[in-house]
Amino acid sequence: MHKLNTARRHFLQGSTGLWTGVLLANLAASPRAWANEALARIWQREGGVLMVRHATTESGLGDPPGLALGQCQTQRNLSEQGRQESRDLGRWMQAQPVKPDAVLSSQWCRCQDTARLAFGAYDNWWPLNSTFAGQGDANAQALAMRARLRELPPGRREVWVTHQVNMTALTEAYPAMGEAFLVDRQARLLARGRLT
Repeated sequence: MHKLNTARRHFLQGSTGLWTGVLLANLAASPRAWANEALARIWQREGGVLMVRHATTESGLGDPPGLALGQCQTQRNLSEQGRQESRDLGRWMQAQPVKPDAVLSSQWCRCQDTARLAFGAYDNWWPLNSTFAGQGDANAQALAMRARLRELPPGRREVWVTHQVNMTALTEAYPAMGEAFLVDRQARLLARGRLT
């Protein structure tokens, strides 16, 4: 019999129906696979927004001086690892029984490239732009994201490819590069996983 950590054991004891099946089917899986399966099931059942932090980038923090939107050579971009992670995200999504109704991206190249490699088509949406180091308007962008979440029809599923600062502003949690947060219409963090 597999040993269960305390969190899994507690979750299993309190689970019924669909969740029991999901959990029992994943006890032998890695913690990451187990978390990703739970995230997928909740998204399928509840809808909501899958906020994805752009995939792994070249080394550095923020962007070089002289950043210009639309000019990728002025930005910190995806590394080869990040490009592969983005393609892996696309394969993960293709394996799911539900697909996003919309894919929105920050206008930063590392987010656009993550969205393009994972999903093909996407739309730019300015509230997802980085607010790191005083860029943009953090308050206006957070308000716009919260407003869109509140207006989501029940069952609608969207993917937002964005930056750590925006995900933390909504959820108070810190994502790794390539990590996804599933949030509901009240911006509550329902699940998280690294889907690559």
